[in-house]
Amino acid sequence: MRIRILDGPKRDRFVRALEQRGANDLAEIEPAVRRIVNNVRRDGDRALRRYAERWDGLGKTEPARVPEAELQEAWKQTAPELRDAIAQSAANIRRYCEWQKPEEWRREIQPGVCVGQLVRPLESVGCYVPGGRYPLPSTLLMTVIPAQVAGVPQIRVASPHPAQATLAAAAFLGVREFYRVGGAQAIAAYAYGTKSVPRVNKIVGPGNRYVTAAKKLVAFDCGIEFLAGPTEAVFISETGDPVLIACDLIAQAEHDPDALCLMITNSRQLAKGVQAEAQWRAQVNSIAAESLARRGAILLVESLEAAIEIANRIAAEHLTLPAALAQKVRNAGSIFLNEFTPQSAGDYISGPNHVLPTGAMARVRGGLSVLDFVRVISCQKISREGIRRIAPPAIALAEAEGLRGHTESLRVRCSNA
Repeated sequence: MRIRILDGPKRDRFVRALEQRGANDLAEIEPAVRRIVNNVRRDGDRALRRYAERWDGLGKTEPARVPEAELQEAWKQTAPELRDAIAQSAANIRRYCEWQKPEEWRREIQPGVCVGQLVRPLESVGCYVPGGRYPLPSTLLMTVIPAQVAGVPQIRVASPHPAQATLAAAAFLGVREFYRVGGAQAIAAYAYGTKSVPRVNKIVGPGNRYVTAAKKLVAFDCGIEFLAGPTEAVFISETGDPVLIACDLIAQAEHDPDALCLMITNSRQLAKGVQAEAQWRAQVNSIAAESLARRGAILLVESLEAAIEIANRIAAEHLTLPAALAQKVRNAGSIFLNEFTPQSAGDYISGPNHVLPTGAMARVRGGLSVLDFVRVISCQKISREGIRRIAPPAIALAEAEGLRGHTESLRVRCSNA
């Protein structure tokens, strides 16, 4: 494994290619995923169980829904130090979500015209928690807690091969509906409903390519947050500790062989130091070694300002940089400031969500938040005085558009006010 150091034309070509990337190339698997989704939509539980028994480890006589007693037993069997970690992580995530929650308000925009907004939770959400290469109880916390803070009454969790830690986290949060299913079949069940898995208003949470493709296919029938691809991490530094930066590169690279992990620096000495450390440390982490060899790179630039400009063009999921540069960041899923803020802290414990946009979608939105689980509904109230004030300009606009019914609905009220 050799992580590349790029500068000049090679660097520029590399960055231009990254600007054009998408979240995932799904064309190859979409036909197979479409068959799975259509089968579950048509045949319900019969298809869902067939796929879950084949791929998710569901026993032939085992219910898809995990009994609440099993969830509670998982919590009891969890080591005290892990229970404490789950509790602390949940507390930080919940507090951050409370700060995010939008407020209702009403104000008089002009005399007699009162406007405002109402905030209402979604009725139901389906949280997807991956259960493949690594169990991810942290993702359960990151998806369920913002829904709880938003006030969503029906929160369902689906996860294939759920680990004890994932079941324990669900028990701690009071999750009542946990389904031992995964993949495209779980997404289809969420979107269209089966006898055992009721449909939901919105699906959230990361997954593999099959999960992502299924979310794409059902997106017109069921809400989703975004399509997530492999992990992305960018680090900007000119005087950092090579050991700390290399460890952070390895930490994100081990998520997936297709992870994108970059360092941008104006110091060739630091670049070589990080290169050597990362290559040495990746020897004992085969996934990270493959990821860094395939998509890892260290980009040499003329200045930190140039580094920021490249980072904004790339619009990565995670971005670590000096705090003094934070105000210059335009595009990133989540930012981490200074060397004692590892991206791993955001993955687990600090509070902000780790379900983040990839594939340059950080140009248009941030990570999962309470806002993904509520509807912000506009409202307005107009008095007699108010309609006399605003009807004439509204009538002028309606007439300009040729909408006579609109004109009359305004004129008749103005006449009677």
